[in-house]
Amino acid sequence: MTILITGSAGHLGEALMRTLRASSQAVRGIDIASSGFTDRTGSIVDRAFVRGCMKGVRTVIHAATLHKPHVATHSLQEFVDTNITGTLVLLEEAMAAGVGSFVFTSTTSTFGYALTPAEGMPAAWITEDVTPVPKNIYGVTKTSAESLCELFHRKQQLPVVVLKTSRFFPEEDDDAAARSLHSLDNAQANELLHRRADIEDVVQAHLLAARHAPRIGFGRYIISATTPFARDDLQMLRENAAAVLRRLFPEAEALYAKQGWTLPRQLDRVYVNELARRDLGWQPRHDFAHVLRSLREGRDFRSQLARKVGSKGYHAEAFDDGPYPVA
Repeated sequence: MTILITGSAGHLGEALMRTLRASSQAVRGIDIASSGFTDRTGSIVDRAFVRGCMKGVRTVIHAATLHKPHVATHSLQEFVDTNITGTLVLLEEAMAAGVGSFVFTSTTSTFGYALTPAEGMPAAWITEDVTPVPKNIYGVTKTSAESLCELFHRKQQLPVVVLKTSRFFPEEDDDAAARSLHSLDNAQANELLHRRADIEDVVQAHLLAARHAPRIGFGRYIISATTPFARDDLQMLRENAAAVLRRLFPEAEALYAKQGWTLPRQLDRVYVNELARRDLGWQPRHDFAHVLRSLREGRDFRSQLARKVGSKGYHAEAFDDGPYPVA
């Protein structure tokens, strides 16, 4: 049976398409944008288009979305149309087609204001139990779409797994202050400590979620690199993260120095992937220890898949003051 991938022209969509095609899996990629990984071009809001694409499909991986980078360039209604209505159309048509497994790509951005504790407070320990407090229309619509997914499981018994992914895009941070602290490679290596995943690991999480959804029924999981930190580290992470890293990874500072890199000064949150590893059998390979091994061996810490997909951007135009405009 065919796997349907929405958003096949995007970072994750392309990575999923590449991986599934390489394994000779029957897969169908759809997107509003044409690409080498898009089999059918159209909108997920177009019910007739979605219905046609759903024929013969047993599994849906719904990665299509308007992202945070679109907040300043797209209307609130466009976010509602794509992220909420589009998800509803897919859920309804999946039910009608007898789909047995539905995976929804959400985001840790839904946690919003819960991600940044007040001054002087410890770093936030972010698990699936943290209540989302969205800070923009992106977070609001993704949270609403998650609720739709849960509703379809509870009311229609559709097996659905929601994956709340952390950063896996290769573009620079949208925060100018953050960009000024570290080079791009340095910043993204640091983020694997607490708020980033390699796209290869994200793909594997989606494929595992699709396989296990019928057993799980409904589940919501944080997908981020495995952190080396424990709850006892949270106060010091907010005050002096480098000191924690010197204790956990004594060789890190010297390896970083050879690259002209620096360790993070402080961290405000830690994403915890324990539930995904337990329930999905997920074993992410790309963490901070992997970064240090790569530095010792003189190789790129990013996966081959991440390098193949590369940087896509989110807009047709380039911006002088960052990777995308910030609202």
